[in-house]
Amino acid sequence: MPDRDPLSDAEIQDALETLDGWSYEDDAIHKTYEFADFREAVSFIVQMAFYAEEANHHPELENVYNTVTLAFTTHDAGGKVTETDIELARTIDDALEA
Repeated sequence: MPDRDPLSDAEIQDALETLDGWSYEDDAIHKTYEFADFREAVSFIVQMAFYAEEANHHPELENVYNTVTLAFTTHDAGGKVTETDIELARTIDDALEA
């Protein structure tokens, strides 16, 4: 299981260099995905939910038609970004590329 200690701003920035399209603001990492239509967006949410449940780590998410925005932070770490957030973001992106 990844470490749930808060990462420093520098560690977060270093990690974001390895994650395409992710940003850091308001103590969370964020990414917006755009799909062809609502059905694809919801399918992504369902697929992502399986990875989140397996990691016992759940993002905040927002869905508007074909757009899904994820935000990761670790509540157990005072709402800060941890390695758990980085690893789950990487897992989700890797699954989309497969």
